[in-house]
Amino acid sequence: MTIPSPYLIPAAATTFEEEIKRSRFITQLAHTPGTENAKAFIRQVKEQHRGARHHCWGFVADAPHNSMQLGFSDDGEPSGTAGKPILAQLQGSKIGEVTAVVVRYSGGIKLGTGGLVRAYGGGVKQALTQLTTKKRVAMQLLLIHYEYALQGVVDDLKREFSLTIESSEFAHKASVIVTVESKHAANLINKAALIDNKKLAISRLAAKN
Repeated sequence: MTIPSPYLIPAAATTFEEEIKRSRFITQLAHTPGTENAKAFIRQVKEQHRGARHHCWGFVADAPHNSMQLGFSDDGEPSGTAGKPILAQLQGSKIGEVTAVVVRYSGGIKLGTGGLVRAYGGGVKQALTQLTTKKRVAMQLLLIHYEYALQGVVDDLKREFSLTIESSEFAHKASVIVTVESKHAANLINKAALIDNKKLAISRLAAKN
């Protein structure tokens, strides 16, 4: 199984605003894991700025290297002058799960093709400089099924592998669903098998987003 490499994602949304030749440009960045979240954020910004003439955007909805989760739009600006420059800045940042929406309130002065490219791309570039990020680490969901006599052993495994408990059920045996960094999952499962595979069993459930 291939485990995705860690990558940076936005830790909080940010906004950058500037005026260029009487046009007001407002750039908003947000953490948007998946295309549906990206599109929802775009709709939200459009609703906030219904009076703006253009709402141009670009998104990287997954890991930065995943070319299948990209999108952009010029939203009425000349082709190639807004969406592509926005997306180019996002891809260049190596940040994943991020959407940029640049709102333009037109001031009546034409910026020209080059001016638009610089305005839209430059706004995103500036917003990225003030964006705080955090590391996105691949996680794995595991089911731990064990006899109560091994509670102490399970507690030790929780501490050693920094497990996070998602849910638990206690019947004739205990069943606990936990998350662990994907890179540690195989070592944890192997270590548990060496302890007592009849009284303690760990199985993979799914990768966790």
